Amino acid sequence: MHKTKSRQNWKRNSFSKMIKQTLYFGNQAYLSKKNQQLIVSLKHEGELIKKIERPIEDIGIVILDHPQITLTHQLLVALQANSAVIISCDETHMPHSLMLPMIGHSEQSKRYRIQQSASQPLKKNLWAQTIRAKLRNQAIVLDHLNLPSKRIQVLIKRIQSGDPDNIEGQAAAYYWSHLFDDFTRSRDEEGPNALLNYGYAIIRAMVARALLSSGLHTSFGIHHRNKYNPHCLADDIMEPFRPFVDLVVHHLYTIKNVESFLDTSTKQRLLSIIQQDGKWGNHVRPLLVGVSQTTATLFDCYDGKKKKIVYPVILREK
Repeated sequence: MHKTKSRQNWKRNSFSKMIKQTLYFGNQAYLSKKNQQLIVSLKHEGELIKKIERPIEDIGIVILDHPQITLTHQLLVALQANSAVIISCDETHMPHSLMLPMIGHSEQSKRYRIQQSASQPLKKNLWAQTIRAKLRNQAIVLDHLNLPSKRIQVLIKRIQSGDPDNIEGQAAAYYWSHLFDDFTRSRDEEGPNALLNYGYAIIRAMVARALLSSGLHTSFGIHHRNKYNPHCLADDIMEPFRPFVDLVVHHLYTIKNVESFLDTSTKQRLLSIIQQDGKWGNHVRPLLVGVSQTTATLFDCYDGKKKKIVYPVILREK
């Protein structure tokens, strides 16, 4: 088991107590609950070798990546009551399923009704905002890597409500062709795609958790509408967060020469992305903390109190 940690100087920040831990389990373990603590009993060949305790209130995401991990029902209920997200990985060690609590806000049914009553013009406007935020971060990634970004900047200005001209797709073709050599973005687990898919799954879980905490239903998207997808809204709102993953994966793949094999250190680095800083307006916060501002402003847009979603901007190098 390992957990992601924030930087030491963040401990002095007033948001430090709000940062939830991401726990990863890649070995045989028995997970139970006692006195509001997650009790981790680590085993090797059936023999108990170590016990670890973690306060349940400090846990935000739990990742299960071993076929011989057992959870007690009591622990499962306690984690869900704390709005923790549970991710299960498949035999290839890629995130496969996402478990969320059913209740995340005291006014949940009221907020669901407001969310469902959103007009199509409003949703198209929100999608245009989302794509602009995504492309801005893509441009920052290219700038950071000393790659040409002017084309992305031009495309941002052409985005219209609902993105009818698929500017997002045009930008993606340019972006990926410059970010990696001889690369096609896909769900296949080859080359950097495996690293990207893993990082995106973690971001998706983070966003889904924040949406639920804001009293929003992840099935009702503003753009994604796949009837088989229970997390359409999470897939919408995570778009501007993707470039945070892209930048880390570029470093892992091109600088550290990490291939598609996800070893422990690579997973640790990808898991730590949600603890890295982004800029929300004039405030710098870890993604896991700031994402709540994004989802809160999304609801305010549904409710007519605001006109813009506040998305994070990748911090530029000084």
